[in-house]
Amino acid sequence: MQVNPYLTFNGNCEEAFRAYHKILGGEIVAMIPHEGTPAECGVPPEWRKKIIHARLVGNGMTLMGSDAPPDRYQPMQGFSVTINVKEPAEAERVFTALAKDGETRMPLGETFFARKFGMCTDKFGTPWMVVCEKPHQA
Repeated sequence: MQVNPYLTFNGNCEEAFRAYHKILGGEIVAMIPHEGTPAECGVPPEWRKKIIHARLVGNGMTLMGSDAPPDRYQPMQGFSVTINVKEPAEAERVFTALAKDGETRMPLGETFFARKFGMCTDKFGTPWMVVCEKPHQA
């Protein structure tokens, strides 16, 4: 079984997924607009080029998302997408990129359980936690 986050955006899904691809790597394997799908008639004309399904895979992750029409959009809350990295320098790079133009909720730093841990909400409204765990001790 695999659990994958599915993120909902207010019209900027494509921009968000292109940014996530640049930051996290992997491959965008789906970037499907409403236009040309059965859902096309269910959204306003100006919304037809917005994304009905996006999927980014690779590096041990699958991240999916879409644009929710304005009457159905709700901001993301009550969860965080967590990224586990092996090296502190990678945690710094990922956290800095995700937090840029967003909001840092907990600055990246050492904790009792991690060499690096931080929480931010990116400029697209996605909440993130970046973790570089300490070596496990028995």
